[in-house]
Amino acid sequence: MMSARATIESLLAQADVAIGGSRSQDVTVYNERFFARALGGGSLALGEAYMDGWWDCEHLDEFFVKVLAAKLDEKLPWSPSLILLALKSILRNRQSFQRAFSIGRAHYDLGNDLFERMLDPRMVYSCAYWEKAQNLAEAQEQKLDLICRKLKLEKGQRLLDIGCGWGSLLKFAAERYGTAGLGITVSKAQAELAHTRLAGYPVEVRLADYRGLAEAGERFDAIASIGMFEHVGQKNYRTFFDAVSRMLSQGGLFLLHTIGATITQYNTDPWIDRYIFPGGEIPSVAQIGGALEGLFVMEDWHNFGPDYDKTLMVWYHNFKSAWPELKEKYGERFYRMWSYYLLSCAGSFRARHNQLWQVVLSKGGVPGGYRSVR
Repeated sequence: MMSARATIESLLAQADVAIGGSRSQDVTVYNERFFARALGGGSLALGEAYMDGWWDCEHLDEFFVKVLAAKLDEKLPWSPSLILLALKSILRNRQSFQRAFSIGRAHYDLGNDLFERMLDPRMVYSCAYWEKAQNLAEAQEQKLDLICRKLKLEKGQRLLDIGCGWGSLLKFAAERYGTAGLGITVSKAQAELAHTRLAGYPVEVRLADYRGLAEAGERFDAIASIGMFEHVGQKNYRTFFDAVSRMLSQGGLFLLHTIGATITQYNTDPWIDRYIFPGGEIPSVAQIGGALEGLFVMEDWHNFGPDYDKTLMVWYHNFKSAWPELKEKYGERFYRMWSYYLLSCAGSFRARHNQLWQVVLSKGGVPGGYRSVR
């Protein structure tokens, strides 16, 4: 029987990663217990061992590109943590209305100072659109304008942003397209800062969940959900689309911007679930299509997943540059955790393991057809 070290070395060799090598993707191990820990605990143990300083890599993003391209995540046996997470996702509604605000407290309420330093000046916390952009600020403005053009926004319309963050889309649409609007978020910290940033604009931000808003019976000319659907959960996909359908005026358009999975699955990575996005789930084409069936016509489906790699790398460098200002508050373990999050995600998009979709939907179809916008 192979030792834990020999097994890990053999697996990594399939991805062109070496233990103790000198290349950017190679791994340095500081604690021999790492091998048994990683083999027995899978991705959760791998991430926790990194946070504990048991191993390192010069460029974590390159390590994950190699590992995911070689599909090593499919070759390891299911760990107890992955089995437990899968069972919870299947048996329980981990994103129920009663738990809607837990992700806000766990992630988005970490500290506005962290996000202000990591993100662009508009504080857009979702994939940028880099087609003609030279920097992050330009790429995020291009993304916001792309959304507005896809929604065919016009002056005087009322826009709903489900999961509005710090209000970047609402403010941009009001400035450039003359719209009014409402944004909802489950993060108290986001809502408080958004109120300040949106002062004087014809927009409102509420601390609310989409299910509660739909029950209130409000209607909107256009609706967007940017980087929020990953928190909805497969048990609630149909409920989500039904809520959007009820709130969208006849003739209006809905734009869904979400990370996408290439296969249908019922759980996320256990490390991401525990430390970054509790209860998060990445939808597949089949899950989205099944959930919107009979409610919407799919007018456009746009994949620009590689742009998320570039976005995440800029966020990482911004975070790293700002760390001297943040380290006293957040600490070294947080630095390793946050770096692992940003760089592992960048690697997943570079390896085309994850996608980024913008889907435009209409109620009953656009008369004469919808002209795609890029």
